[in-house]
Parts: sequence; structure tokens; C-alpha cells
Amino acid sequence: MAFDIDMIQKVYATITERVNKARELVGHPLTLSEKILYSHLWDGNPNQVFKRGTDYVDFAPDRVACQDATAQMALLQFMHAGKSKVAVPTTVHCDHLIQAKVDAKTDLARAKSQSSEVFDFLSSVSNKYGIGFWKPGAGIIHQVVLENYAFPGGMMIGTDSHTVNAGGLGMLAIGVGGADAVDVMSGMAWELKFPKLIGVKLTGKLSGWTAPKDVILKVAGILTVKGGTGAIVEYFGEGATSMSCTGKGTICNMGAEIGATTSTFGYDASMARYLRSTNRADVADAADKVADYLTGDADVYANPEKYFDQVIEINLSELEPHLNGPFTPDLATPISKMKEEAIKNNWPLKIQVGLIGSCTNSSYEDISRAASLAKQVLDKKLKLKSQFTITPGSEVVRSTIERDGFIDTFNTIGATVFANACGPCIGMWDREGAEKEERNTIVHSFNRNFSKRADGNPNTLAFVGSPELVTAMAIAGDLSFNPLTDKLINEDGVEVMLDEPTGDELPTKGFYAEDPGFQAPAEDGSGVKIVVSETSERLQLLAPFSPWDGKNIMGAKLLIKAFGKCTTDHISMAGPWLRFRGHLDAISNNMLIGAINAFNQKANSVKNQLTGLYDAVPAVARVYKAAGVPSIVVGDHNYGEGSSREHAAMEPRFLGVKAVLVKSFARIHETNLKKQGMLGLTFANEADYDKIQENDTINFIDLVDFAPSKPLSLEFVHEDGSKDIIMANHTYNAGQIGWFVAGSALNLIAAGKA
Repeated sequence: MAFDIDMIQKVYATITERVNKARELVGHPLTLSEKILYSHLWDGNPNQVFKRGTDYVDFAPDRVACQDATAQMALLQFMHAGKSKVAVPTTVHCDHLIQAKVDAKTDLARAKSQSSEVFDFLSSVSNKYGIGFWKPGAGIIHQVVLENYAFPGGMMIGTDSHTVNAGGLGMLAIGVGGADAVDVMSGMAWELKFPKLIGVKLTGKLSGWTAPKDVILKVAGILTVKGGTGAIVEYFGEGATSMSCTGKGTICNMGAEIGATTSTFGYDASMARYLRSTNRADVADAADKVADYLTGDADVYANPEKYFDQVIEINLSELEPHLNGPFTPDLATPISKMKEEAIKNNWPLKIQVGLIGSCTNSSYEDISRAASLAKQVLDKKLKLKSQFTITPGSEVVRSTIERDGFIDTFNTIGATVFANACGPCIGMWDREGAEKEERNTIVHSFNRNFSKRADGNPNTLAFVGSPELVTAMAIAGDLSFNPLTDKLINEDGVEVMLDEPTGDELPTKGFYAEDPGFQAPAEDGSGVKIVVSETSERLQLLAPFSPWDGKNIMGAKLLIKAFGKCTTDHISMAGPWLRFRGHLDAISNNMLIGAINAFNQKANSVKNQLTGLYDAVPAVARVYKAAGVPSIVVGDHNYGEGSSREHAAMEPRFLGVKAVLVKSFARIHETNLKKQGMLGLTFANEADYDKIQENDTINFIDLVDFAPSKPLSLEFVHEDGSKDIIMANHTYNAGQIGWFVAGSALNLIAAGKA
């Protein structure tokens, strides 16, 4: 039986009436996205039509999921909310703090020892507040959620940008910062600007070497890393229904890489098969009864141009396998063009490492198709030309593929199976030799390939592909290899070709795990004690941020003018810094150390205007803070792209940054800034970015009149005494301005005023 079946049945008990009312109000057929949005309004039944991309709307998500790196800060904030138990079903998953180095057993044991303080804290807080706890080794949050909690027509939020993975089971699953999660866990509404809608019509059918991953790699090439911002991407068509449920999850997962609010598919037979295979026949039975309400209306999919803001059509029968990268997930290259592009761009052709798995591609189907190629290494007398690693998505998947012989196949060809955790995908990879910073190529089936993302080496070129393509490339060891057309020389000197990958959508013997790794919370957690040592290097209780003093901010210094791409990895790196995610003061020492200073084109080197000397960004920020001098950060387009980590907002807030002024924001990061009581502003005229000089002092002329839809005037005083008045737009509504005034959204919750 499924977790929280009563909650799921309540959703289905109201969805018919709410969708019918919404259809009546809107006056036309509805997309699946609209059905889920209108059936999850905080006020219950719909009573008005919301304007896409304009109206802020209060929603009532069904559940919350947190991974261990972000859960620390989320739960530290929740402890301030004064609640005895979470208001909606919530889970915590320990997947980020396990570093990949040797093998699954060794790495997991080391992580449990090194991070025992954090794991014990998360376990005890979960036990106290009624939160389901998935232990280290249980698996990656998004795979575990898909296997246990996701359900068609539901709405969930999660403190990880790849929460969107659950769209593969027909949900609207949305990545948020911890403060948003705390709102919902505290029993409050969750606010979101009503999204625009992008429809992707899939015709034809996948076959041969082409995989679901190639769909989103193609879409990323079309929409770019910011083309989905503020929108839900809804997939439909014969190509969608012919695809596996976990394949749909892969596509939705990487929707985070185009900036989409989330992605989803309508309920179909593949989802029912997956639910039944994962022991949730009760959910499938309940969904079958309201199936028409768990997908878009027929006329929507027949005439998508009438109902979506943008429509993309992809013929799966003609789609070619892709490798995207390096350094950005939207640089899409069909495999037939990779040799040409690699030579033209002088990309290293030798592939050092191939890595498969992660939350994006670690399903049974993914692993079985990769294993079919690994078996050919033996059968065709080939040899791996690259290092090759596998990261199972969950203990259920790992146990099942071990039972079915896939792990033995991988081991036999010399591959390494890492722990059921995020590992290299999020930079938790102790890669031998990475510190030499040599230029090299790797291929992986993960979702992100930003500079330094996987191994900390800025000169590692990472290319993203499907697990089966990555496996083939690792066998060949050559970026110019095309498995559809090229032959390999085996150990006998004979030319051979790899056969097309094959694999089962679901295990014929069913899924299996002796211990999935779940810890249920105490029925009554009132007696559970939570202890955080004052001398801990890993955890630190939070102190509230100070409220606004009601005055204009004057005499602020420019901390950094960031040049080009500035993701949350640049603002608050992961990798070795993950160990400090529960200690705001300690982790603030990584603030913006990856951002490039526009004035000297260096990372982590900015001018301290009080001394005239250059120093690390956090060091300069601490000097300003100690001197009582406010500071601001300036950035480029899509600032805060990538992970949902709210540390990228909390660190600047903690170190005295008052405002972030950029050309455009990624959705989650802009919300995180607002939640933490900061000013997230955009240039009214993007060309004004060029007016900002290194020694500028900034005065906020009319902050005392801060109001919705009213731009702010910022005076930039240059070193020579000249001035520029720069107009800054913002998207704050009245409630969000209240967060700024109070010092943070959490301050309002704690005061009982939210």
C-alpha cells in the first residue's frame, strides 16, 4: 500500500468538482497543468481566473520533500516556527553528503562516520516533527519520491531544483528554497506566480539508440537555459504515451535546466504500470477512477496552439541521440555532428571517465539498457577504454539490479558501482588527479555540467547524454565515436559494432529490497530532544535577521559586479562545502567565490573599497559588515540559475548584502532572496549594467516608498564624483514587501503574523 493513501484519496475526491468549476470559469478546455493548479488553490474551489505570468496565487501543496543538504537549513528554520508537527506529509532524504571515491560500501561507511552529527540531527528533528526519514544509502531523493510518494494529479514542493522529476508520474512537483518549504510545513499557503504554459507535442516513437534523455536534450537546445523560466512544460502526444514512466521522469528532471517551473505528463498506462510495480496498486486504482481529470482535455492536445503560450513539436522517430555541453546543458549536439564539433572546438577527444546514474537516469530501465551494452564488452571481446561508474538511484533499484545480475556484469568489465547517492552529479566526487586541473573530457548521464560541477576542475569538459550513449562512449573512449555508424577493434583485432541497447521497462521479477532504508517518525515527538552543540563545526542554530529600519539604504558599496553566467554553484558551491550546509557562518565563507569579477576577470578577487586592496569576496563582505557598511551585488542574465539552494541567498544576507541587481533572475533564486528579506532587483535598462564602476557607492533614493509595481531609483556615485541614477524594477507584491520589512518571511511566521 502507498504512503499517505488517505491524503491521495482526498485529492481525488475533490478534483472533479474543482476542475469542472475551473473549466466553467475559464470558458474553455483545460491543460493538465491548469487542472492541477486550479484543484490545489489555498481557498479550495476556484472562484476566479488567473492571468498567466502575472497573478500571484496561493496554493496548497500535498506534500514536501527535502534532501539532507538543504534540509538542514530548512529544518533549522522550521524549528523557529513554533509548530509541534508538520502540517502536510514531509520527508527528508540523506543523499547529498555521501562522497564517491572507492565503492558503495566504503564510501557509505565513511559518510556515516564523517557526517554522523548531521544525520543524527536530521533523524531527531524528523522524529520530533512527524517527518519521514530516509537514511543514508536509501537513495537519491527524486528516485525515492518517484518510487514511493509521487502520484498523478498531485502537487508537491521540494527543497531541490530537481523535485520536478516527479512530473514523470503526472504531478506538478516544484523545486523551492527551504523558506518556502517551511511555509507549507507550518500549515501556510505557498505562493507562486501563475505560470505560463509551454506544450511539447511528441509524435512517433523512440527506438534504437534514442532514449527519453534525448528529448530533453533536444528541448534544452531549443529553449536554452532560461527559455522555460516562469512556465510549466507539458508533454503530450503519441510519443509521450509510448514512453515509460521513468523515462518521463528523466525528461521532467532536466526541465530544471531550462529554467521551467516544472514539467509534467498526463496520466497513462505507463504510470499505472509503474505504480502497480512499486506496490501502489491502490493509487493506480484510485487514479483510474478519475483518469480524465489527470490529463489534458482532448481538444487541448488536438489544438495545442489555442491553449499553450508556446508549442514545440518533436518527432521521436526522427530524433537523434544527443550529447550536450560542455559547461552548459543547452549546447545540444546530435551524435552524428559531435566529431565535427569536437575537432572544430578543440575539445579533448579522449574520454577519461563515463558516469551513469544520478537522480536523472538511475531507473531499472536505464541500468538494464546500459547493462546490455556492458555485456557486449564481454561477448564481443572488447575492453573499456575509459573509467566507468554507476550510481544507482535507490536501494530498491540497487538491490533489484544486483539480483538480476547487472552489477556482476558491470563489475566484470571493470566498472565501479558507487553508493545510492548523488555523488559526482553534485560534485561529491573525490576524483583522483582533479587537483591538477588538467584539461580533459568526461561524459555522464547527469543533468548539469557547469564548470567545476562534477570534480572541482574548471578544465573538465563534461558532456551530458543518455546512460546507454554514455556507456557506449566509455567503451570506445573517444568523443568522436558514433555507435550508430562506427566500428570498434576488439582484443582479437577484429572490427565489431555495438548492437542497439535493450532493456526492460520494469523488472519481470518485481522490485526488491531487504531494507529500503525508511525510518517512520514517532507518533508523539514531544519528548524528542534536539541537541546542537555551540562548538559544532557542522550545525549552527539560526538567529533571526534584523528587520528593515524603514530608511533609505545609503552609502552601500559594490561588493562584486559578476560577469557572465553566475549560477547557484558560483554563488554557493557544493562539493566539499556541502558539509557546512547546516552552519550559516561557516558556509558563508564560500559566498560568490566562483563568480567572475567583471573588472579583473578573476574569481574570488574583489576590491575592498575601505582598504584599496583585493581580497576574497567573503572576506571583503565581512569587513564591510563589521564596519557597518551595507553592500550590493550586481549580476548578468539568469542570475541564480541551477540548484534551489537557499544558501545562495542566505549567505549574502548574513554577510550584509542588502540588494542583488541583475539583468534577469532564475525563478527559485529570486524567491529565495525575497524570503530572506533581501532586495532582488532587475535593471529597467539592461545597458545600465555597463555604467557600474568598481569603486561605486550606492544610495537608494526612494526605498522609503517601496511599493508593488513601483521601480526603485538607485544613485551610483563614482570615484570621480560623477553620478548615474539607475532605475531598478522588481516583482514584489504587498505580502513580499512585508517579508522585507520584517527582515525575512520566517520572522513573520515566528511572530504569528504570516
